[in-house]
Amino acid sequence: MMVNEQAEMLQAEDLATPDISHGFFTRRGGVSQGVYASLNGGVGSRDMPEAVADNRARMAAQIDVEPQRLMVPYQVHSAEALIISAPWKPEARPHCDALVTTMPGLGLGVTGADCGMVLFADLDHHVIGAAHAGWKGALDGVLEATLKAMDQCGARRASIVAVLGPMIHQASYEVGPELRAQFLQKAATNAAYFAPSQRDGYFMLDLPGFIINALQKAGVGQAASLGLDTYADSERFFSYRRSTHLKEADYGRHVSAIALQNG
Repeated sequence: MMVNEQAEMLQAEDLATPDISHGFFTRRGGVSQGVYASLNGGVGSRDMPEAVADNRARMAAQIDVEPQRLMVPYQVHSAEALIISAPWKPEARPHCDALVTTMPGLGLGVTGADCGMVLFADLDHHVIGAAHAGWKGALDGVLEATLKAMDQCGARRASIVAVLGPMIHQASYEVGPELRAQFLQKAATNAAYFAPSQRDGYFMLDLPGFIINALQKAGVGQAASLGLDTYADSERFFSYRRSTHLKEADYGRHVSAIALQNG
């Protein structure tokens, strides 16, 4: 894992190639203030819109795309993936949780503040993707939908590298019995992702483990994780759950993004 020092982003060695640019952005290196300090990329937050726009422009520069060509959808915790070939107008931002493209110079981004953000690349066939995978989207199939969209663009599963960025990890993620029941409804084997909590009747969910296993089951050539817990590292990461526990009024969002470079 490498760290870029401007609008701070983490990079995965598995995606480090001249053919693509990518970044899992931290909370450092932006202009936002207060609970949003400083690289807040969330247009859905109550941060100043001009600050978020400035932050996103800094992120776009880091992955070598024009600000208006960094595409981030209106996320709804769905299993919907969209293939795009050109920028959309701001008022036409689609409701979905994953993007796929074959177009160089078009940045694909997703936001999160505990949820999983996965970047995908098939460099043999010049197809990339980005997916937002909270527990609901991951359970309902957003990762599989992203891979299906990549298939439609000519990708081959065995050539795809998928990297999971910073997100909440099991030691920080206590959930109730009703959430565990939803996972077990999908498959009894999902019980493996739940450990008993110190509180009776509650569980600790290994959502990163579930995501990586889902990618492996779907046949990707390589599935990796940066292994970083957003909840546990307040200096580098925003966290919805941590902000809730601290009774903060709102929280910032990270962006993770990827782009094909002109060959």
